[in-house]
Order: sequence, then C-alpha cells, then structure tokens
Amino acid sequence: MKPTLRVRTVILSDVHLGTSDCKVAEVNHFLRHVRCEKLILNGDIIDGWQLRRGGQWTKAHTRFIRIVLKKIEKKDTEVIYLRGNHDDILASFLPLDFENLRIVEDYVHESPAGRYLVLHGDVFDTVTKNFVFLAHLGDWGYRFLLKLNRAYNVWRAWRGKEYWSLSKAIKARVKEAVSHVSNFEEHIVQLARERGCTGVMCGHIHTAADKHLGDVHYLNSGDWVESLTAIVEHYDGRYELMDFVTFCRQFPMDQPMDIETGEEKRVEASELEV
Repeated sequence: MKPTLRVRTVILSDVHLGTSDCKVAEVNHFLRHVRCEKLILNGDIIDGWQLRRGGQWTKAHTRFIRIVLKKIEKKDTEVIYLRGNHDDILASFLPLDFENLRIVEDYVHESPAGRYLVLHGDVFDTVTKNFVFLAHLGDWGYRFLLKLNRAYNVWRAWRGKEYWSLSKAIKARVKEAVSHVSNFEEHIVQLARERGCTGVMCGHIHTAADKHLGDVHYLNSGDWVESLTAIVEHYDGRYELMDFVTFCRQFPMDQPMDIETGEEKRVEASELEV
C-alpha cells in the first residue's frame, strides 16, 4: 500500500497548469501521497492567460485533474475551488455546486482553531484589478524571468548543484516587491477581521507564509512554480506550511525527474492511483 499523509484539510494554490514552469510532477506526487477530507484549490490552478497565448498542456497536467476527480469519486473528498486571476473566466459562472465539488469566489473554513477566510487574494492587487494590460505585461516579464531561471538551473544541475530560484531571490530583494507583499498582507488581514474570522488563507503573490499579524493568523499557500508549498490542517486543528523538499523526506519520489520538462522520466502503470 502506498504510504500517505493523512490530514483533515489541504490548501494549495497557484499551480498554473498550462505553463512550462508549473512543477506538475511535484504537485502530482504530493497529491497522490496525501489523504484529506477537504481539498481547497485556492485559485490559479489552471493558467487561462497562458493557454490563450498557446500555453503548454501535457499529459502530466491532465493527470493532475484526474487525481483530483478520483479523490472526489473514490475517497469522498470535498473539493473547494476558488477563482484566481489567471482562471478569471470562472467569475461569470460563480457560484457552482456539483455535490462534492464547489467553485466559489471566497470561502469560510470552519476549524477547531476558528473561522478562516479563504480567498485567492487578487482583489487587493490594484494592477490586476484595474489595469489588465499592465497585469498581462507584468506576467510576461515574470515568465521571461522564469525562462532564464530554467536555463540557469539546467546549468546548475549539470554542475551537480541543487535547484535555486533566481526569480524568487530577485523578488525578495527588490524594495518595491517587498513593500507590495507587506501591503497585500495588511489589506487581506483587515478583511478577515471585518468578516469576523480568526485567520485568513490566500495565494496569488507566490510568497508562502505562516505567521500572526496582530490577532489574525495569516497563511499563504505559496505556489507550485517556485515555492512548492501547501498548507495542511492536521486532525488536532494545527496548521502547517509544508514544503515539497520536507515532504519528500518522508514520501520520496519513485522516479527521477526531468528538470527541463518537470515530469517523471518513467511512468508506472499505477500512476493514476489516488
């Protein structure tokens, strides 16, 4: 039997299926080795922006969808899908309810630790909200930086060095980016207070976090492009920000991974088991 991590809830965001930078092999491995009662997909799971420009959809991306559907069908997992800005086409149809699958704008998660407001977070990004052209321009620049990052890490792998995120390092050092993250956190925490919640979970800015800002527990699930992180809620009510490297120490990947494609080099017949 496949070893699994059993938790009450899993929250992940910003997978960006349909892009070449999505770490799809890693997120598929994570989901295959986790059992949960509730799976919250907090926006930008599918990157509609990139798919409209051509994108890159692979079998591994389809595999992600099938893993989620099998969790609903065979494991009775409740899935909550929240709209992000890259999958904003859903906004015209919300809310949608398909038994164990709900697609919504935002969501309040009830837990032993209190009420947690869950939303993607793009409503507090003035560029994304009010200047769509600039948002797409910024996305283009980010994708270009990620292409440089891929090439740089192919070279690092050739030299026997571990993966290092150039784009993440730049974002952490640029004053304007740091200020943007800080302002984002302040606004989203204030909304949680106004909604009577003790905590808030979001994504969008690709900056994973688990901290208290005043009286509000702020959690950001990060992304599956750079951070490779998710939030898990344990059965004792404790929340944990889990990164993929730590996860793999307990649940190692079965197959070697191709650094250029982000997919496992060989696929077993049991790959779709959940």
